[in-house]
Amino acid sequence: MNLDELVFHPWAVQGPRDVPTFVGGSGSYLIDDTGRHYLDFSSQLVFTSLGHQHPRIVAAIKEQADRLCTLAPGHASDVRGEAARLIVQVAPQGLGHVLFTTGGTEAIEHAVRMARLYTGRPKVLAAYRSYHGSTAASIHLTGDPRRWASDTGAAGAVHFFGPFLYRSVFGSRSPEEESERALAHLEQVILLEGPSTIAGLVLESVIGSSGVIVPPAGYLRGVRELCDRHGIIYIADEVMVGFGRTGAWFGVDHDGVAPDLMAFAKGVNSGYVPLGGVLVGDAIYELFTTRPYPAGLTYSGHPLACAAAVGAISAMHEENTVAAAARLGAEVLGPGLRALADKHDSVGDVRGIGGIWSPELVRDRRTKEPLVPAGGTGAANAPMVSVVKACLERGLVPLVLGNRVHVAPPLNVNDSDAAAGLAILDDALAAADAYVA
Repeated sequence: MNLDELVFHPWAVQGPRDVPTFVGGSGSYLIDDTGRHYLDFSSQLVFTSLGHQHPRIVAAIKEQADRLCTLAPGHASDVRGEAARLIVQVAPQGLGHVLFTTGGTEAIEHAVRMARLYTGRPKVLAAYRSYHGSTAASIHLTGDPRRWASDTGAAGAVHFFGPFLYRSVFGSRSPEEESERALAHLEQVILLEGPSTIAGLVLESVIGSSGVIVPPAGYLRGVRELCDRHGIIYIADEVMVGFGRTGAWFGVDHDGVAPDLMAFAKGVNSGYVPLGGVLVGDAIYELFTTRPYPAGLTYSGHPLACAAAVGAISAMHEENTVAAAARLGAEVLGPGLRALADKHDSVGDVRGIGGIWSPELVRDRRTKEPLVPAGGTGAANAPMVSVVKACLERGLVPLVLGNRVHVAPPLNVNDSDAAAGLAILDDALAAADAYVA
């Protein structure tokens, strides 16, 4: 019996699946039950930033397991405190405290709750091209088609268009123009919704699974200014791109801004044990020094997860991972993917920064018609299924979402492995080219 058939899989039609069964890993590679090695070009869901079985993280987990495996969040914990110290140390100024969660979606839930409690307002703004999680508030804030099946229209979520020059809804011709027009649009949304009704604005600092969209320089500064002007809490969603993925500790660092709240997860400990959290700004923290925060989690600041964070962040400092991610994007992934775009008619655009990139696949470069429709399943999604199959047959684990291949290897991948992954992707894109008009 295939034991995988007993598992109810998220985001999937249930039933037998033709996928590898992975039983091991080492560095940038996964190993299946036949002993075959696969280059992990996805960092799973963009979280194994230091690769598989990093000795520093594994040792930290083992050491903590030998001392104390678990502890309720109401007790003080040395390893929890050390993890918080290391996180605050690299965070933007003014974010001096950490609420730990078990993942990113919970982090968004708590950040939204804090914003509403602090302001006394009901609404939260979020971009259409976004993903913020799959629990109640976070899925309503999500802007892409994953929201549709769960959207009741009653969660106080209001969506707006962020900057996206390749598919500009503003008719822009330059990044500067796109930024200016996107900010003007956002201000109109704020004014028409009523600033006094808006608690917060949640925004991925670099749009992740909805397209790997890097905002133009100055856009995040403009968002910060609009939030300040209208008394809106700025919540930065750094779940996917935080902790070095963009070639800076956090995506907001590229624009030199500090949000009021910042959600994180994934790269904080390379996903070795589930961990997320909210970095809490000083003003919001002060509110809860005179009244209790009305929420909690059984596994908040779990010792094994926090130990993994201490190991991972320490390793990132020792190995200069953030600088390595910047170089990976500038010298390897960026040039390599642009070269693939020149060879393959199915590649309409290449976008990215640091260790997260995406070729967007189209049927027609002139019209920019996506290779598969938004939310497409079954036969409509066959072209992207063929790309995934071609990658796996050649020993590459890809991350494919919508009409995009997301290229996000471990940040410590070596150049030869990165080049090998690009070569496999080169071969696999022939499957997409077959659908080009």
